[in-house]
Amino acid sequence: MRRVQTSVFAVALGLAFVAAACGGSSTQKASSGSGSTTTVSGAVDPNAPEVVAPGDIPDTQVFVSFAGPGGRYSLKVPEGWARSTVGTTVTLTDHYNTIRATINPVRVAPTASEAKATEVPLLRRTVSNFELVKIDAVNRTAGRAVLVSYRAGSAPDPVTGKRVAIDVERYEFWRSGTQVTLTLSGARGSDNVDPWKTITDSFAWKS
Repeated sequence: MRRVQTSVFAVALGLAFVAAACGGSSTQKASSGSGSTTTVSGAVDPNAPEVVAPGDIPDTQVFVSFAGPGGRYSLKVPEGWARSTVGTTVTLTDHYNTIRATINPVRVAPTASEAKATEVPLLRRTVSNFELVKIDAVNRTAGRAVLVSYRAGSAPDPVTGKRVAIDVERYEFWRSGTQVTLTLSGARGSDNVDPWKTITDSFAWKS
């Protein structure tokens, strides 16, 4: 009887050791600057933007002409999108798709190298979850433009506070001391290559 009790105790002790080892492997230390935090393996980062279903602009979308503030430029934009204007910035939105055009006085024409040196650091400081994809000089109907492509988190939802993962293309058009920055964004993974090309090719200087 004593020998049986000893065997049972040994088995129970072994199982307890295995359980403790497995439990210990489910957590890990993650460094966070000046200190460290313990996180559960596989846990979702609460600060990461939410990934939603891609919101492609449909092939049947109708585009209409739009004149920018002061009649300085024109643009084709999707019909029916909500529009707001603050100063010289015009914003059009539809679900997670956004078009934003801003006019600023800029002394010299933008370049890809200048964008990398000055604008990208600013975007890193001001844009949530900023991740640079590429910087290019591209040709559009209105002429050459600097294109900064990046990934980011959207502005927080006014109700839920959640951010959505988005893809962004920022075009900088310049002429005679005036720059129009045209920023297009949509839910991460959306296939908006053609409509974004339609919009940026439609940009034209008016005065």
